[in-house]
Amino acid sequence: MTSWVRALIVAAWLAPGFVTDPTLAQDYPNRPVTLVAPAAPGGVIDRIGRILAARFSDAWGRQVVVEHRPGANNQIAAEYITKSAPDGYTLMVSPEVTFAVNPSLYKRLPYDPINGFTPIAGLVIINHALILHPSVPAENVKELVELAKKKPGALNYGTFGSGSSGHLNMEMFQTMSGTKLTAVHYKGATPALTDVIGGHIQMMFLSVGTAVPQWRERKVKFIAVGAGKRMELLPKMPTVAESGVPGYEAVSWFGLFGPPGMPKDVVAKINAEVRRIFADPGLRKTLDREYFTPIVGSPEELTARIKADEPKWRKVIQNAGLPPQ
Repeated sequence: MTSWVRALIVAAWLAPGFVTDPTLAQDYPNRPVTLVAPAAPGGVIDRIGRILAARFSDAWGRQVVVEHRPGANNQIAAEYITKSAPDGYTLMVSPEVTFAVNPSLYKRLPYDPINGFTPIAGLVIINHALILHPSVPAENVKELVELAKKKPGALNYGTFGSGSSGHLNMEMFQTMSGTKLTAVHYKGATPALTDVIGGHIQMMFLSVGTAVPQWRERKVKFIAVGAGKRMELLPKMPTVAESGVPGYEAVSWFGLFGPPGMPKDVVAKINAEVRRIFADPGLRKTLDREYFTPIVGSPEELTARIKADEPKWRKVIQNAGLPPQ
């Protein structure tokens, strides 16, 4: 276990100012709450944030709004959160990139990934789909790998930013398959997908929920899913691992975080509300339509996810030869 991970586990709950005051939880919230999204509107983070905002508002009788602060691979939003008051009125819906990827991707961060946040609850996992433009002469992963090996660097893939999950998932794919592809970076998943559909680039990884409608309309080929095993909702879709790249997984998770030093009782109240929200059968149907898998649990479990992912992504970044920015 690295010192970084060990410090993270301890700091998550023992950070200075992390106090217990039952009266704070009783009165919380007594004014509007802001959910910060570190990405532009329209993506997975936005959809999750809006679901939480609506449900929180109904439960608490207070306005809960989603505020977008995109940019710099989540750094802008993360810096804002880590400097916010630890009172529970400014929270962040964030993917693992903020905590498990950025420390290896950047020489300096404007936030402390260890002590700079309070973990509240896991939210969902999404699996990524490997999609191709219909003109690419490959019907499965094995054929794609063979094609890429015949023409190193000739195939382009889109990402939603350098260091994004769409980028690192493809870097991991190249390392594990022995291929060489060329990255084309975009400011979001939507413009990258638009260029795959238009044939300007040949492929990309993106969320299954976003890929399926385009695939069903035959705008793209959907050749494999990055899940560890076949998805129940897509039982005929093979995984990348079973299609020629053993051990490969392309998944992302999202959690709810606050500034450092939030009172335990407020954290517990928010966590309990998240659990109640995700236990609703109606919401589960909505999540199924989006191909989201709930991972709601304790703050300690959320910290453990970061612990498990940080070494993995550090290795991917090192193997890809990506120099710290």
